[in-house]
Amino acid sequence: MIVPVILSGGEGKRLWPLSLPGRPKQFLALTGLESLLQQTLRRLTDPQRFASPIIIGGETHRFLIAEQVREAGLTARIVLEPMGRNTAPAVALGALLALETDPDALILVAPADHAIPDNAAFAAAVDAGAVAAAQGSLVLFGLKPSFPATGYGYIAPGDPVTPGVRKVDRFVEKPQEAVARELIAEGCLWNSGIFLLPAAALIAELDALAPEVLAWTRAALAAAATDADFLRLHAASFAATPSISIDHAVMEKTGHAAVVEADFAWSDIGSWSALWDALEKDADGNATRGRTTLQATKGSLVFTDGPMVATLGVSDLIVVATPDRILIAHKDSDQQLKALAERADRG
Repeated sequence: MIVPVILSGGEGKRLWPLSLPGRPKQFLALTGLESLLQQTLRRLTDPQRFASPIIIGGETHRFLIAEQVREAGLTARIVLEPMGRNTAPAVALGALLALETDPDALILVAPADHAIPDNAAFAAAVDAGAVAAAQGSLVLFGLKPSFPATGYGYIAPGDPVTPGVRKVDRFVEKPQEAVARELIAEGCLWNSGIFLLPAAALIAELDALAPEVLAWTRAALAAAATDADFLRLHAASFAATPSISIDHAVMEKTGHAAVVEADFAWSDIGSWSALWDALEKDADGNATRGRTTLQATKGSLVFTDGPMVATLGVSDLIVVATPDRILIAHKDSDQQLKALAERADRG
């Protein structure tokens, strides 16, 4: 059985003004009736493949996590980080917890805020990756690029390991567009940020490549306290843990990285234009949510969680309305939204 480890510590700042610190994007219903966290949970509850999931999230979101798990009619172990420390400590925690009950555990590390509409294709990719992971590979899931994205990392696959899985030759982090085009031509894949890892092998790699991460994570877990439905990590120990991603701590250094050449639709919903891309559109290329009226409008996202929004004679816009904030931006500008949101909320 594979132990899902769901990472729910993200802040979703690029989806301002809908995603805010108190309710970031993983808790929002952006691509369906359920939140992204609930969709992720549901995708990882097949009893033929998965053990009970572990959710690792922030202290401030503890009640949101618990309520959304309950609303979905599911169960999960909820581990609370007293502060964010990037993904390496969170993945280490998942591996250590999984090893408490199974020395041969595999963990599937999945961000809580990704959209994957085809559960069957996702399951097929997991099955392919599980064969390689059971043989000791640290497996990533790579997706065939649909455009030369500059905000994603790329993986260059090498020799075959098992059917559908190849060794990782190299990683390229967020290239310029011209380089991204070259990488796509070479057959490189987008790095989805989803991992399937043999827990014991991961711990051995952390011990060799990032020993401080492992030592302080162990200490935070050893001194953790159970509080109702939550496992609270020891704050002082966790604060001493280096803040580093699992990619930089292990995956880019290990000799055991492998990649599934996955065949499922995927989005990290990392921007409003990414959400527009993931949603169904009308004949004019518009995606809408909430009370909207569009006329002579093309290629736009109009999303309201508050007042009715009408547009006329515009194209390629992002219009987002909440009860107390409104965003109007060109789709090509949404990568600059984080800085704008910080300015707007300060003012």
